[in-house]
Amino acid sequence: MQLKSTFLLLLLSLGFFANAQDSTAVETYALSLQDAIIYGLENNYSAKNAQTDVAIALKQKWEIIAQGLPQISGEINYQNQLIQPTSFIPAQFFDPDAEPGTFAPVQFSPKQNASATATWNQLIFDGSYIVGVQSAKTLLQISENAKVKTDLEVKQGIIEAYGNVLLAEESVRILQKNLETVNKNLSDTQKIFENGLTEEENVEQLQITALDLETQLNNTVRQLAIAYDMLKLTLGIPIDSKLRVTDQLQDLAMQYYDLNLLSQTIDPENTIDFRIAQDQANLAEIQVKLEKSKALPRLTAFVNYGTAGASNEFTFLSNEQRYFEQSVAGVSLAVPIFSSGMRAARTAQKEMAYQQSLEDLEQARNQAKLQIASARNDYQFALDNFATQEKNLELAERIENKNSVKFFEGIASSFELSEAQTQLYQAQQNYLQAMYEVIANKAALEKALDTSLYQPKND
Repeated sequence: MQLKSTFLLLLLSLGFFANAQDSTAVETYALSLQDAIIYGLENNYSAKNAQTDVAIALKQKWEIIAQGLPQISGEINYQNQLIQPTSFIPAQFFDPDAEPGTFAPVQFSPKQNASATATWNQLIFDGSYIVGVQSAKTLLQISENAKVKTDLEVKQGIIEAYGNVLLAEESVRILQKNLETVNKNLSDTQKIFENGLTEEENVEQLQITALDLETQLNNTVRQLAIAYDMLKLTLGIPIDSKLRVTDQLQDLAMQYYDLNLLSQTIDPENTIDFRIAQDQANLAEIQVKLEKSKALPRLTAFVNYGTAGASNEFTFLSNEQRYFEQSVAGVSLAVPIFSSGMRAARTAQKEMAYQQSLEDLEQARNQAKLQIASARNDYQFALDNFATQEKNLELAERIENKNSVKFFEGIASSFELSEAQTQLYQAQQNYLQAMYEVIANKAALEKALDTSLYQPKND
């Protein structure tokens, strides 16, 4: 019996330990760039907040519309007069023989009162309400366009962060390969020096190169960890999670090598920045209409129904308690007559603000043209530079190979070999950076031209 209890206790302990491990398990992600974009657009913190802003705008739209719909309110009141108010009336009212000028104290109302009232209000005409309903569409459009802009920025940020991870990974791989090669050369040169066939300076020069490479490698490894954390943050993935990218830098650079994109055009008025400026201009125009509408009359109607009862004791829940009904219906018309120029001054302010928004709109149109032209030029340069750096890398590799052969044949010095190696390492980094620039600059141009996330609506 004791053995059975011990066995059950052991099973429960193992189960608890397993559950504890499951609850602390770190989630792992393996994402291509396309998968990362899809995931990030749904989980990025800014993207989710922008989506919430759209939902808030929808509620605000209904809030504005509901102001013109029937409004019903109810009210229940109960009063217990702990000390009843006393009034005074001429004593002769009760006793004709009473002395003139004397008064008798009386208490008119019962000690306890209860009432219940329901009121229905209806807006019949209000110029401000009409303008408010017109503004509801604009307010929603503003939040939707802000969401589009956020998504475009998030998409660009994901591409750049993903590219940085690939750049750091490829840099680590190349530095490791270079360090292995230099260490092998250093080992071979050390043996040659020990045999008295070369100078110690050649060994020392290779030691300097190896130490520099090792320092660069350690720093790049740390940068890779930071790049992964930045990508997680951009995607909305917890920093403690594990993430692995599945694309390769060179493959992605070739996918993003697109000459056709350079000839693609878009009307500046269809860019998201212009649409946002248009929304602001529309909103400023509505503000002008709103101020003008305040000079119009406001007409409302109401119906009121209620019941009330009174008693010296709390008998309001009794069937014998008497209640007395009352109901009122009416309309209210408010007509602005004279404001000493206040409304005119406010309207003038809004009209000037509207003119400013039109200037901003024209500026946004020209900025959109400049942004597209600049992004297209940057992408063209990235493509040209990628081809140039690829050729430079081939040349640097041949130069380094020749100097390596010459060095071990005793024809070239260690300094010449070191210069060739430094030139090769720089060419390698330039080539990696050029591939990244192709990816990043295409993302910037796509952001300026992109209509896949947003199709302009016909107003």
